[in-house]
Amino acid sequence: MTEPQQRHPASWWEQFPEASERFDTAHLTEGLGELINPNIASQLLRREAEIATEVMVRHLNKPESGELAERAAKSAERLVATLDRIEDKSGDSSMVAEARATCHLLLGRFGEAAFAAEAFVPTQKVLRAFVGALRMERFDTDLAVKMLAAGFEPAVALRSGQIVGKYNWWPSWLLQVITERAMAGRLDDETVEALDKCAYADLDPVQVRVARRLLAGEDALIDASALRLEALGETNAAEKLREGDLATVALAARLVMSSQ
Repeated sequence: MTEPQQRHPASWWEQFPEASERFDTAHLTEGLGELINPNIASQLLRREAEIATEVMVRHLNKPESGELAERAAKSAERLVATLDRIEDKSGDSSMVAEARATCHLLLGRFGEAAFAAEAFVPTQKVLRAFVGALRMERFDTDLAVKMLAAGFEPAVALRSGQIVGKYNWWPSWLLQVITERAMAGRLDDETVEALDKCAYADLDPVQVRVARRLLAGEDALIDASALRLEALGETNAAEKLREGDLATVALAARLVMSSQ
């Protein structure tokens, strides 16, 4: 038997609109609506929810239109009233749970809508709707979603997505390194600065393999490389390498391999 997925409280989801000045509520309403509405069992109720969502998206895309604003408000009110009548008659709120999620969405209660949606929509799909609405440029969406799904707080995951997106011109091996460090919760400004120096180092394939192993912290290789650096007169670099200074990795990989 499959265990139900862990749901995030509304307050957790409400961090996303605060994370970007360009947060696109129309994009979120449309995307989340497409995830929620197909789960409404009643065909008539589902159609009413779809129409209300469509009108609301049109309004959010053209907020200056008074006519669309009025139509959107009336459509949302009508859906709420319909659900209230159904619930009063049946005495069972579970009968309209999916449509209630749409109501939260149309009323701008995005956190509550997401919390309700997680009961019947995979969390990763809800996450992608929210992350997509951020409208961030040079942003690694896949990494951010992976980190969020892994339990990282939105502020940490979104910052990592921005960092990796900014450096997407790096060679693939280095992007893999920075992604691994982000997923391990070990991505800070100092690390990014050091890895950036590696990106400019223009290492050959053999040097890349050495650099990856040094970045992974292989003690034996670090010690052997430091000894070779000392033999080449690079005592300062050898000391820094032993201390874990990532900025010396590219230098070590180049000098050590060129000395062989």
